[in-house]
Amino acid sequence: MNDLDVSVEKRLAELICNYSLKIKKDDLVLIRGEMCAEPLIRACFTTVLQLGAHPLVRMSFPEQNALFFKHGAEHQFSYVSQVDKAQAESISAQISIDSTDNSKQLTSANPADVAKAQKVRGDLLELMFAREEKGEFVWVVVPYPTRAMAQDAEMSYDEYRSFVYNACKLNEHDPVSAWQAVDAMQAGIVKRLSGSKKLHIVGKNTDLTFDVTGRLWRSCCGQRNMPDGEIFTSPVEDSATGTIYFDIPTNYNGVEARGVFLRLERGKVVEARAEKGEDYLLKMLETDAGAKFVGEIAFGLNDNIRRPSKNILFDEKIGRTMHMAIGASYTETGGKNKSALHWDLVKDMSTGSSVELDGELIYKDGKFV
Repeated sequence: MNDLDVSVEKRLAELICNYSLKIKKDDLVLIRGEMCAEPLIRACFTTVLQLGAHPLVRMSFPEQNALFFKHGAEHQFSYVSQVDKAQAESISAQISIDSTDNSKQLTSANPADVAKAQKVRGDLLELMFAREEKGEFVWVVVPYPTRAMAQDAEMSYDEYRSFVYNACKLNEHDPVSAWQAVDAMQAGIVKRLSGSKKLHIVGKNTDLTFDVTGRLWRSCCGQRNMPDGEIFTSPVEDSATGTIYFDIPTNYNGVEARGVFLRLERGKVVEARAEKGEDYLLKMLETDAGAKFVGEIAFGLNDNIRRPSKNILFDEKIGRTMHMAIGASYTETGGKNKSALHWDLVKDMSTGSSVELDGELIYKDGKFV
């Protein structure tokens, strides 16, 4: 590890601990990640200690999830330990490091088993989201580049590292000020969208309407995800009507899907196709009763991210895109749909697209007008 690595990891750890999470003395901070992210885990561990808080590390080994689904049994897929529950009830903050040596490790796993495991984890997520609403808990997801992730993104390792750190604005002299500027810009868009009723999205193989009456729009500027740069809401649950085509490939639990086409009636997916990963998509839509409904509609606004990397942490933020999640919605926006699934699907809006809000054109070819 050279001095540049140490400097970058330290800057990233300080950005997420001080800006994203605002760690305070005596906070209990969970740091989660694979062994390949050890340099960033170390930097976060050190920063949390320097802030007077208490770090708790849970590090997984390479392909741990693949082994779990290969050798586990049904009663193990649907098990949640009391340790995990107590942890969800007590931690003040969670740093989830998005890093892997093999993003395709679950390609051969039984999608039904993956869905079962995800469903029972949904109860823990609901618990943590409820604590978040009370101001008792905060969280952030942050990347750490590996060669496997660079291969997925079809970049060299050095190119991918630069891509990651540039997306996080670590190339800026003052990353905190840079994210505060994003906050101010996106607040203006949120203000414009607030109080609206009908959203109409048009694009390639897409003509879709939503009711957003009474729903709140939120700005994401580095508090929960790093990098960030999006605005989102959860539409009225039975309102999505029409068709939508997602041309940017996405990975979900390590399984790639591309060319996803959905037709929705009264908020529910009634037809689903994919050019790749269709079987997996259909299995995920059967996760539970809420999996076929729309949980989120959002616009990506981070112009530092200009190309897909097959990592949703980045791809949902790409400038001139929008994304829609099937499954769980966000209660903070007024959403009521519950599901263990939350799969973000991304659409390029840079050409031949438009969005109308209550009949008025507000967005054209990837830009708010």
